Amino acid sequence: MAVPKRKTTPSKRGMRRAHDRVKSDAYVESPDTGELHRPHHIDLKTGMYRGRQVLKVKDAF
Repeated sequence: MAVPKRKTTPSKRGMRRAHDRVKSDAYVESPDTGELHRPHHIDLKTGMYRGRQVLKVKDAF
């Protein structure tokens, strides 16, 4: 069975865990409406993606 020869220092442990933190989601502002949406995703309020209409938007009422 493999056994570590030395104790892992807190510094090395912290370096290993550096990417384990929870990141907040990134949002960008739509140039047309000013609404926030995820980057590289369709703006669901307008149906636009990269300046062209991709989805037909249903009316809410």
